[in-house]
Amino acid sequence: MSKSSITLRHSKKAFALLFTLVAGAVLIYAGNNVTTKNNSVASSLNSAHKILKVVDGDTAEVDIYGQKRTVRFIGMDTPEVVDPRKTVQCFGREASSKGHELLEGKSVQLEYDPVVGEIDKYGRTLAYVILPSGEMYNQKMIAEGYAHEYTYQSQVYKYQTQFKVAQNAAEAGQLGLWNPSTCNGDTKQAAK
Repeated sequence: MSKSSITLRHSKKAFALLFTLVAGAVLIYAGNNVTTKNNSVASSLNSAHKILKVVDGDTAEVDIYGQKRTVRFIGMDTPEVVDPRKTVQCFGREASSKGHELLEGKSVQLEYDPVVGEIDKYGRTLAYVILPSGEMYNQKMIAEGYAHEYTYQSQVYKYQTQFKVAQNAAEAGQLGLWNPSTCNGDTKQAAK
């Protein structure tokens, strides 16, 4: 056997070993990420996350496992107050104020929705927020007339039916933004 054939044989073995090690590392990494992602919903429901800053009625900055993340609340939409491209919308200040009252400095639980996903196109975390009282913030804001039910691109999210029922009740009761003396449901108009 020549020296070159021995060297080639050793090179092939070394390449096969290196390939096996790299493939194994990739599989282990992928498996850990899948496990972490699948367990994130369960672990978040059992963990308290501190609200660092309320941006407006449907968005806040939250400490999630030591990282500051912007969280957009699933299934609800409040009138705009901070978007520089838009004027402050009808009932926006009231919705933002209620968000501050309910969330500012509180520790909450987050629940993710597998249909909606955990991250939106702007890089924000998407979640339902469970208040220290056990109430769901998203539904409470809709039920009390501070927010509209919001379905993104026809996605059927987990609490959609409950949120729509809450909105119908708020509208029928003329609560908050549904009251004729505030917006009568039309929050696109400028705030008074």
